[in-house]
Amino acid sequence: MKSNPDPTFASAPFISTRAPLSRRHFLRGAGVALALPFLDTMRPVFGAATATDSPLAPGAKPRRFIAICNNLGFVPMHFFPTGAGRDYVPSPCLEALQEHRNDFTAFSGVSYVGVDSGHPGDVCFLTGAMHPSSASFRNTISVDQLIAERIGIQTRFPSITLAVNTRSRSLSCSSTGVAVPPEDKASEVFKQLFVQGSPAEVEAQILRLQVGRSILDTIGARAQELQRKTGAADRDRLDEYFSSVRDLENRLHASQGWEKKPKPKVDAKEPVDPASPAQYMQKVGIMYDLSRLAFQTDSTRTITLMLDSVNTPTPEGIPDVKMTDGYHNLSHHGKAPDKLSQLRALDTMHMKLLAKLYADLKGVKEEEATLLDRTMVLYGSNLGDASTHVNTNMPVIFAGGGFKHGQHVAFDTTPERNYPMANLMVSILQRMGIEQDKFSTSTGTMKGLEMT
Repeated sequence: MKSNPDPTFASAPFISTRAPLSRRHFLRGAGVALALPFLDTMRPVFGAATATDSPLAPGAKPRRFIAICNNLGFVPMHFFPTGAGRDYVPSPCLEALQEHRNDFTAFSGVSYVGVDSGHPGDVCFLTGAMHPSSASFRNTISVDQLIAERIGIQTRFPSITLAVNTRSRSLSCSSTGVAVPPEDKASEVFKQLFVQGSPAEVEAQILRLQVGRSILDTIGARAQELQRKTGAADRDRLDEYFSSVRDLENRLHASQGWEKKPKPKVDAKEPVDPASPAQYMQKVGIMYDLSRLAFQTDSTRTITLMLDSVNTPTPEGIPDVKMTDGYHNLSHHGKAPDKLSQLRALDTMHMKLLAKLYADLKGVKEEEATLLDRTMVLYGSNLGDASTHVNTNMPVIFAGGGFKHGQHVAFDTTPERNYPMANLMVSILQRMGIEQDKFSTSTGTMKGLEMT
């Protein structure tokens, strides 16, 4: 995650409410630079945005994109709904998203031409590069990195590449086919987003965070001054934002708390370190929170998140079911009822976390819209069925971003007749304001997906 050389952002003074605020302003303390969410007092700066909705026009409203890949996907019968169009009957998985039914579209019968070989296809989720397991394979640019090349200079971080339970599998790939290494430690991402200053200041702030002291303590007086000088709506947004930052800090602190504590020798099962890969779902939730904060502060416009289920041991913290095996072994269920029951619990948990992400994005106002209105959320998998290792009929959910949702777009599920997944990438690029009519093996824009 690399920041732009942006002297305006780096040297911005403490805010003054005598003039309209810019999105480049932030609250600063020793070793801390906390970007601000969108406030009403910023409206004059964004006045030009009312004239155009093109994301690349001067003063335009920002559009954003996050892609999430669960590389073991879903049990098909748990995921795909019955019926097509707006009257579809949700599957067990999609039931968890029904509060947001009008905010997302489910797709079936989509895949990338030539992306085969099972598990290796996860690195092609945003590229569509063919035959990932071949000896001569070389990946191509991912859609997020293409976005970063075109508009990345508009934000502090051109893109953010994240992962859970892996540092070697990445959804992001450069124009030369090289994987962008992902960040898998939420605390490191948090530090890059919010901790800034001289080496000594940074180190001192990190020590404060490690003992549970919030960065909000450092900027407390300035935050209070800002809140006194803003209107009621802005104060509510700041309260919500500061609460989110503090809550995330508490969760990060709790997840690291066991790392330096010696474990007692007792005649009992050793307590699981919260930083363990087994705390998979907790890690996913924290990465979602970080992503929302990164978008809320306009720190970046594009994020990718690889959920490496393949390397996840027996997951912990899954309600209503006892997990008996690692995620990968469970995915080869052989239709065993006990394994299918555990997988259903995992699939449902994924959707509940996704529903919370939708709700959190909808809860952030940005002028007349919500953050979800301006953020495209792509969730899916390279595997249509992990049990058989097929890369066709990929499970795909696409939410937000100013599209007409609330439907199941059903294409032909016969593998050789699947609809091009690459067409969705073209639609995403165009919605980001990038003039692109071709990506990978695309044949056009995504059929059945219309802008509002």
